[in-house]
Amino acid sequence: MTDNIQVFKQNHVCIGFGNRIIHIDPFMSDFSPKNADFILITHDHHDHFSLKDIEKTANKNTVLIYPESMRKKAAEAEKYVGKTYSVKPCESYNIEGLEFETVPSYNTNKPFHPKSSRWVGYILKIEGKRIYVAGDTDATKEAEEVKCDIALVPVGGTYTMTALQAAELVNKIKPEIAIPVHYGGIVGSVKDGETFAKAVDREIKVELKIKF
Repeated sequence: MTDNIQVFKQNHVCIGFGNRIIHIDPFMSDFSPKNADFILITHDHHDHFSLKDIEKTANKNTVLIYPESMRKKAAEAEKYVGKTYSVKPCESYNIEGLEFETVPSYNTNKPFHPKSSRWVGYILKIEGKRIYVAGDTDATKEAEEVKCDIALVPVGGTYTMTALQAAELVNKIKPEIAIPVHYGGIVGSVKDGETFAKAVDREIKVELKIKF
């Protein structure tokens, strides 16, 4: 079910479906694939919105999708892509054939990702599955209401949930598969993935996709 999902540094997730490829928050890429049909951005922090990595990933046909609140900053990436679209939290979209919902992504007890910034995570609807890429978030009430088959959640702490907090969230929303992200690089330890896996309920399969 997840053979088409790759996880790189931080929150860089790559998902293939059919003959199309989605990159989410490309960052510190070691290669220049220029193969993105879609690039989705969760928010404007440098490890999620990287012009250098958008240039490496995009081509003249790429569709760039980003939170409306970062419209001015996102304009800097227009020269690398074909089309751009802005999105708001708590909405459903079908953009160029890609169906998804947006989920507010924010901190509840720290200042790094305020709710007022209106940043987002995405629930992608791909080949009959709902794939939740949470972005930089805590276990918010909106996150706890997500219904998905696959959940990619941050576990590195400091700016997001810790591994144990992320496991608690996953145990509430009960996806079939959980994949930890956002650890072992800028924040968190490479052991955070293992800590997360041990704390997740047994009926939920955990896959550690990041290669260190």
